[in-house]
Amino acid sequence: MTTPYPFTALVGQDDLRLALLLNAVSPAVGGVLVRGEKGTAKSTAVRALSALLPEVPVVAGCRFSCDPKAADPNCPDGPHEVGGATARPARMVELPVGASEDRLVGALDIERALAEGVKAFEPGLLADAHRGILYVDEVNLLHDHLVDLLLDAAAMGASYVEREGVSVRHAARFLLVGTMNPEEGELRPQLLDRFGLTVEVAASRETDQRVEVVRRRLAYDDDPEGFAGRWHEDEGALRDRVVAARALLPQVVLGDAALRQIAATCAAFEVDGMRADIVMARTATALAAWAGRTDVQSEDVRQAALLALPHRRRRNPFDAPGLDEDKLDETLEEAREDEEPEPPEGGDDPDGGGPDGGPDGGGGQPPAEGPDGPDSPSPELPAQNQGQGPDETTAPQEQEQEQEQEQQPEQQPAPAPGGATGEQQAVRAAEPFRTKMLSVPGIGEGAAGRRSRARTDHGRTTGSRRPRGALTKLHLAATVQAAAPHQKARGRSGTGLVVRRDDLRQATREGREGNLVLFVVDASGSMAARQRMSAVKGAVLSLLLDAYQRRDKVGLVTFRGAGAEVALPPTSSVDAAAARLESLPTGGRTPLAAGLLKAHDVLRVERLRDAARRPLVVVVTDGRATGGVEPVAHAGRAARLFAADKVASVVVDCESGYVRLGLAGQLAGELGASAVTLDELRADSIAGLVKDVQTMNSPSRRAA
Repeated sequence: MTTPYPFTALVGQDDLRLALLLNAVSPAVGGVLVRGEKGTAKSTAVRALSALLPEVPVVAGCRFSCDPKAADPNCPDGPHEVGGATARPARMVELPVGASEDRLVGALDIERALAEGVKAFEPGLLADAHRGILYVDEVNLLHDHLVDLLLDAAAMGASYVEREGVSVRHAARFLLVGTMNPEEGELRPQLLDRFGLTVEVAASRETDQRVEVVRRRLAYDDDPEGFAGRWHEDEGALRDRVVAARALLPQVVLGDAALRQIAATCAAFEVDGMRADIVMARTATALAAWAGRTDVQSEDVRQAALLALPHRRRRNPFDAPGLDEDKLDETLEEAREDEEPEPPEGGDDPDGGGPDGGPDGGGGQPPAEGPDGPDSPSPELPAQNQGQGPDETTAPQEQEQEQEQEQQPEQQPAPAPGGATGEQQAVRAAEPFRTKMLSVPGIGEGAAGRRSRARTDHGRTTGSRRPRGALTKLHLAATVQAAAPHQKARGRSGTGLVVRRDDLRQATREGREGNLVLFVVDASGSMAARQRMSAVKGAVLSLLLDAYQRRDKVGLVTFRGAGAEVALPPTSSVDAAAARLESLPTGGRTPLAAGLLKAHDVLRVERLRDAARRPLVVVVTDGRATGGVEPVAHAGRAARLFAADKVASVVVDCESGYVRLGLAGQLAGELGASAVTLDELRADSIAGLVKDVQTMNSPSRRAA
């Protein structure tokens, strides 16, 4: 077994270390989500934490790690006799991104359950992680149904396995830690809220610190055991401190003053629900225990807010997590002033410091007698690495400046030679809206999502087939039907059904898949009018928001001037596409053919990487083609390539004004696609309403 990197040897990443240690002290905090760029020691820190956890007493021979002092009465291996206790190190179980549902929650032997009526259960990773750490690297890439199962188990402290009327339940309480790179896609807001704490990590820009990181890593790689031995004393001291904080935790008092500050903070930042209040209360209590105190102070509340609230502040997928620390300090100060003064106990200030939460301005700091050693978690664990959102106190001023700019007359650039328009600066996107459902026709077999019909492991049952490999979803009726004709030949004498392997039938199910939504956006001079381009960007942003919710991959191809470029290769990060769109300049001729050919090349390469994911091409243009030789003819030939490959396409017609040429409709005909205007793209558009009204008033409808 590889020697883990010592936790106390980590350089920097103070917030990450503090969040992990608080969960080690109080697992009820709810776990940690670590967000950050690649190569920032996220996985290293999590793996190092397991060595700091104390040993776990378990019932000997129990596969579900029951506590000898409070054994689970519903344990599948129970009932347990008194005695027979043993101890083992705390486990750290890793959940692979490609794991199946059965690997996560466990699996029942369906054949024995039907034939013998016994619950032959094989435990999964949730059982292995009970009373330890469950680590999910790249949690944002995990399938949604696995994330739901994982977070449900973390919230309830138990795992339920249901298979055709046979059920098994076992305890599953663990410290959940997830890591993710936001560049590869975000978690849904409701899933973000289920993580207790979140921290943002980034590589240090200080030369000395980077040198120390490299020096220690090279020393560890050369001699892991020797390197770990040099940190053994510091590791032991920190482990003892975790044990001491755990013992002190039940004695910590969360007073009314701290509770009012927690409630006032959550209300001021308009977080949804009450989970934030509860997590802040548990975090502040753990901070006090970690600092060796039995009372929760103002700095504990402040630090708890910095760890528990940033990811709960997101209002839409394109909002960056963050917290305005100035507003936080003001809120805490106001809540403290509203509280009636109480006589201090023992002559001490009940808040233990000034409005900034102590002499050093940090909250929840451990006392000076913490373990010594370079970069060990000691009194210097500030919250300086937290991501900060936009300063809300300046938002009204920014809005006034935008209104003033909109009221000023727009300055159009002078026409370039040949009628082309010079490049203009990027304009801001209009407010996004809910779009109509766009989908790929037919039935696919791509990654699970929420857009097009597909054969999936989850969804409504549509039929049955013989299993290929392990049976995962039993079709009970088809299995009984296959076994019934052979009962006499198999010598059935009792009430049980004699079932053999050949009788088992796998249920086939139909659900939804995620697609590759490739945007091909016209950024030429014909689209350059400020209001028009703002509306176009707003429409594309709305479609990106829809793609985020439907778990699609997205790509962005733009064309203008002399050619086309891939502004964003296909990715799961919708945020990245929105950022590229926001900075997109306009101007120049309209090389429509170049844009279509570039998109065709992107699809060709992506088909080799992920053949199962079906594409949906969204061309956003007014249909004009002015770039290159014979631009209209070339654009038509490029469009027919998509039609020949039967690529699902939609043309968003951006033409405006009283006189319309209908060129986008002609392009849609060449692509074999449908065409919609910007107004028709809205889910609540008047055109859609009129169509619904016409359907309701049709003769056949009235006759019915």
